[in-house]
Amino acid sequence: MLQKLNKQLEKIMPLITPVSVVLGVLLTGYLKDLSFLIPWIFAFMTFAGSLSSNFKSLTEVVSHPFPVLMAMGLLHVVMPIWAMGVGHIAFTGDLYTITGMTLAMVIPTGVTSFIWVSIYKGNIPMTLSIILIDTLLSPIIVPYSLSLFIGQRIEMDIFSIMKGLLGMVVIPSLIGMFLNQLTRGRIKDTLGSRLAPFSKISIGFVVLLNGAVVAPYLKHINLKLVSITLVVFFIALTGYLFSFLIGRLIHGDRDTVISLTFTGGMRNISAGAVIAVSYFPAAVAVPVVVGMLFQQVLASLNGHVLERYYNRKIKKQESVVI
Repeated sequence: MLQKLNKQLEKIMPLITPVSVVLGVLLTGYLKDLSFLIPWIFAFMTFAGSLSSNFKSLTEVVSHPFPVLMAMGLLHVVMPIWAMGVGHIAFTGDLYTITGMTLAMVIPTGVTSFIWVSIYKGNIPMTLSIILIDTLLSPIIVPYSLSLFIGQRIEMDIFSIMKGLLGMVVIPSLIGMFLNQLTRGRIKDTLGSRLAPFSKISIGFVVLLNGAVVAPYLKHINLKLVSITLVVFFIALTGYLFSFLIGRLIHGDRDTVISLTFTGGMRNISAGAVIAVSYFPAAVAVPVVVGMLFQQVLASLNGHVLERYYNRKIKKQESVVI
């Protein structure tokens, strides 16, 4: 029954995320006080996804770091420059909006990329390595990147970032990998397959709660907000495209390309929103917050496209063999 539910959820993932965003915005009065649940839901999703990985596969990733280095270059060099360039073209002279768009691309990769990679069976150890390295370095990378690209120096609560990282990613991942190692992979087929549908349902809850958090920023819809939304959507979409192309350029296998696509395309928007609200004028926060609306929707759609792309390749190879 759970396997059937999991397959049904996989089919409707592109629908679950946008519906969750809309419901979150509409029901913000009832849901905004439940945002404290997000780290716990994240921890559960990370644990469930890491049950299919072990320490040996993580060691292999560390010994071949080139894809990880490529991901870091895309996240913190290519995309911030691209976002700043697009911002200058679309909103000439509007420094607050340009700053917000650049900030949205400077922040580290999203923790939820791990969940999407596990759903579409990418390289989980590599994804985990990128998330860990990028988030651990974020207290250094984000302030200095903003100083370089924007000229704005900020301070970050390093302890809070590390504490959140430990609770949402490191500890649940290590527990899941340890159990996989202890059972010699058997837990992936027993507990892992049973938890899979609940991980997908959890994504809906996370998007729902995030929608409730960003709702106050979307009360006054005007032409400027619509323009910002379209441009931020375009930048986010090209992030997935660039990540996919880099994966193909380095001749990565299917698992590597999927991991690079999600880690390069997604961002820790929640952290970005906190930084924008805490250290910049409200106008800077708008592009960052808008990005929160469709990040999971884009992840879902790109996952669907990747799956169709590789299924088509497999069928083509099979026909050639025949």
